[in-house]
Amino acid sequence: MSEQGKGSASASASAPVAPGSDTYKGWLFKWTNYLKGYQRRWFVLSNGLLSYYRTQAEMAHTCRGTINLATAHIDTEDACNIVLSSGGRTYHLKASTEVERQRWVTALELAKAKAIRMMNDQSDDSGDEEPTSQSDRSEIQGTLKILVSKLDDLSTCNDLIAKHGAALQRSLSELEGLKVPVEGGEKIKAVNERATLFRITSNAMINACRDFLDLAETHSRRLQRALQYEREQRTHLEETIEQLAKQHNSLERAWREAPTLVSNKPSAPTTNKGSERPLKEDASDEDEDTEYFDAMEDSPAFITVTATDNTQHRRSSNLSGASGGPTSDWIQDDHMSPGCNDVSGKELQPRRQRRTRIPDKPNYSLNLWSIMKNCIGKELSKIPMPVNFNEPLSMLQRLTEDLEYHELLDRAARCDSSLEQMCLVAAFSVSSYSTTVHRTAKPFNPLLGETYELDRLEEFGYRSLCEQVSHHPPAAAHHVISKQGWTLWQEITIASKFRGKYLSIMPLGAIHLHFQSSGNHYVWRKVTSTVHNIIVGKLWIDQSGDIEIVNHRTKETCQLKFSPYSYFSRDVPHKVTGVVSDSGGQAHYILSGTWDDKMESAKIVQSSRGGSGSEGKQKTVYQTLSPKLLWKKYPLPENAENMYHFSALALTLNELEDGVGPTDSRLRPDQRLMEAGRWDEANSEKQRLEEKQRAVRRRREAEASGALDDGREYEGYQPLWFHQRRNSITGETNFVYKGGYWESKERQDWNMSADIF
Repeated sequence: MSEQGKGSASASASAPVAPGSDTYKGWLFKWTNYLKGYQRRWFVLSNGLLSYYRTQAEMAHTCRGTINLATAHIDTEDACNIVLSSGGRTYHLKASTEVERQRWVTALELAKAKAIRMMNDQSDDSGDEEPTSQSDRSEIQGTLKILVSKLDDLSTCNDLIAKHGAALQRSLSELEGLKVPVEGGEKIKAVNERATLFRITSNAMINACRDFLDLAETHSRRLQRALQYEREQRTHLEETIEQLAKQHNSLERAWREAPTLVSNKPSAPTTNKGSERPLKEDASDEDEDTEYFDAMEDSPAFITVTATDNTQHRRSSNLSGASGGPTSDWIQDDHMSPGCNDVSGKELQPRRQRRTRIPDKPNYSLNLWSIMKNCIGKELSKIPMPVNFNEPLSMLQRLTEDLEYHELLDRAARCDSSLEQMCLVAAFSVSSYSTTVHRTAKPFNPLLGETYELDRLEEFGYRSLCEQVSHHPPAAAHHVISKQGWTLWQEITIASKFRGKYLSIMPLGAIHLHFQSSGNHYVWRKVTSTVHNIIVGKLWIDQSGDIEIVNHRTKETCQLKFSPYSYFSRDVPHKVTGVVSDSGGQAHYILSGTWDDKMESAKIVQSSRGGSGSEGKQKTVYQTLSPKLLWKKYPLPENAENMYHFSALALTLNELEDGVGPTDSRLRPDQRLMEAGRWDEANSEKQRLEEKQRAVRRRREAEASGALDDGREYEGYQPLWFHQRRNSITGETNFVYKGGYWESKERQDWNMSADIF
């Protein structure tokens, strides 16, 4: 980020609450992007969470972002800057003065320490820690003082009882020594025995009171923490319901006030924002603002106008027709170079007959909130979930689903033009989201060392292998090699957070694609997926954010924008737009479509500067040829709604095959039981597998501790088929395929594989 952009913002922060209190509020400047630089935001530090808003008024309804300090790293760059990072999320903040910065750092450090202590308290039932709230601690101490005072009164009474009881016994003993009738002596003896029993009972009473006090002192703190936790959960739920009610009312008002709109959407003109987008910054997860962005306020940075020469550049007739499945409708394209449309090497072998259905999903009811209320703010991969929330596929198999439209890469490998190749690569990157539109269920978290292979060498010419290389954080490595002349590999770490109303899933890691004939090497990253209506309403999923695809050989780029869904937008939902530019920044193609249906490309024939928009920004007008279809989604199989909305490829991923490795996801017992509809057994098996994995992890930690005590080096867990290497292009260190799997499969030699199931 430029020093000019970073240093231009300055203003005085309002006086916040003292750092020693539980809540700390104030204005800070937050780095957003290279265009906007630092923006003034209202920050609230409470309960170990740092949240920010555009204005103080937004605190009542819209939080722009939250970071959990329990797992955050706090760093200071200079006199006024603060850097907070947690997982894949980073906040670059700036205070108005050095004194103000120090106040925030002090408050953040205190809040982080308290958040870590509270997190440890939740997993430790010993009750040795002090209560978190000063008022609660005072209340408990007052209660204990009262109990001690009452116990002292009981002790005094016991002393008096003992004293008087002893005197009574002496008197009775003296009476027994007197010469009295036999009947009177027996009565005195009986009274003496009763007095002894009375003293014994009194001692037992005081001992029971002491035991009660000890028990109260031992468990009161733990009970108070549980009470405080329930209070916070209730408060959070009340706030969530209140926000939902406000949003519902505002939507109703907007619907009543909005004029009736006729949905006549032109198909040729397409709009996008930011044709001259700067390099994608990684300093912040901003802009979460885009998640709440009102599309009606968006002013497009460029406009496309289709050329009127319809005789020479006619529109393909299959753009408006219904997709007929995996046909060649979108494989032939008359504005691509001949090599891109060459399908001579596509048909390799007759396709093997694979299954087209799985058992229907059972209709089991489940109280979602009873489980989710304990998950707010926690990492999703660390939450024990029943299979009711899952689909019978693992995350490794979901990664493999990216290859459903591998034909796009086969065509791209035969392209003579790198810019046309970039269009097909961009369409492939968008096509990987097409299966997610109805897939709101969670895939199984792979066990450490779990693998998944997809061998389509004879049918389609490619082989795919995935392996879970890390468990915390969860990371999977993926490698694909194709006879058609391309290789794809990626290492993906899933960062996910449950926010109460929605679930954010942030894939971290780069995807690499290399074409052998041209040497073109493409790199891009995935966008954020958001599952909405977690608490109330029907679940639905959205994709939002930007993808920058870079050809590191030619320096050509493609900027894709996934527009977030908005109730008030007139654009088609799930809209994706993009610009393909050469190394000099000149635009050559406009891309448009939706991530759940199709993508088109239009070649730019002329560009000019247009007038200024409502925000004073000058727009670029692109004159293009008629758009041509790059990709169209295959229709879902029949009865897909009862089969987890699986695509044709997804239905085959869990099909048993001969010769796969013993760690393959197809062999995972809880996943197979769920697919068969035996969910109760699947839940039990899932708990067994997770406990087995924890036992292995504890044994590994014990071995590491023993090696440390002995002064020996401990290598730790190492994946079987992947190893870490530094990428010469991006400079990142990630897991890449080291070879050996397919040779082991051919020999059926799995001696190195671990017993994870």
